[in-house]
Amino acid sequence: MKRILVTGGAGFIGSHLCKKLADEGNDVICLDNFFTGSKDNIWNLMDYKNFELIRHDVTEKLYVEVDQIYNLACPASPVHYQYNPIKTAKTSVWGAMNMLGLAKRVNAKILQASTSEVYGDPEVHPQPEVYRGCVNPIGIRSCYDEGKRMAETLFFDYHRQHNIDIKVIRIFNTYGPNMNPNDGRVVSNFIVQALKGEDITVYGDGSQTRSFCYVDDLVDGMCRMMDSRDGFTGPVNLGNPGEFTMLELAKKVIDLTGSSSRIVHRPLPLDDPTQRKPIIDLAKKELSWEPFVMLEDGLKRTIGYFEQVLRKETA
Repeated sequence: MKRILVTGGAGFIGSHLCKKLADEGNDVICLDNFFTGSKDNIWNLMDYKNFELIRHDVTEKLYVEVDQIYNLACPASPVHYQYNPIKTAKTSVWGAMNMLGLAKRVNAKILQASTSEVYGDPEVHPQPEVYRGCVNPIGIRSCYDEGKRMAETLFFDYHRQHNIDIKVIRIFNTYGPNMNPNDGRVVSNFIVQALKGEDITVYGDGSQTRSFCYVDDLVDGMCRMMDSRDGFTGPVNLGNPGEFTMLELAKKVIDLTGSSSRIVHRPLPLDDPTQRKPIIDLAKKELSWEPFVMLEDGLKRTIGYFEQVLRKETA
């Protein structure tokens, strides 16, 4: 049994990770300031004797004894990270420094949940880990993009200077239960709009592409990365290489929900990437990992979750 800290543990991905680690018998500390995380996501864990919740902000120092740290804390959707961009940057940078400092003090292994956003609007497609990206450092998305890039810098500097045992993953678009219905991400947007019978909003002409990974597949990859061989730091792409246009996704959601919603188009947001698809050869080689949940199956599970959420809201 390991003592494991998960920052951002009440968030969408963090809550699934906490459950998996707790179910495996580990002593799990969930840390969250509840800016975007929700107690509803971890309510089913509150009776676990090996689960502990701490309300705390990673921009402040933390003193706990742990063996492993998963650093997930940071708003991940444009709606939330652009709400307070300075806070977003602080969370990425100061949060990384505080968690790295903790890892140094207690000799813990630490994993950084980075993002495919470090590639920006890529000029190389699909994206391998060696690609350095095309990011606008002064755009409205840069608080998140550059914050995560700086976090990666800090992780590798701590590794080189202090010999910290680091693991870095780059998460591509992920979806599934526990997503916030108002977070502005494309999957949750489309499903909620379809279930409510509202117009489905597609930005631009809908030809921009994304790759969608179901959350269970992602969490499995994260744990495999944490347990990977000594000296293997990454970064490693974790995502589903299946590529879909926004129009394809919208039509699939309408079909699966049986909705009468219409597709309407709005102007493309500034710096919105035109294409995104991971090369996962490194994850296959080093982690023996690849995603298994097909988009249609994952969407059905996610639609079922949002149907429950909307029923509670109207009850």
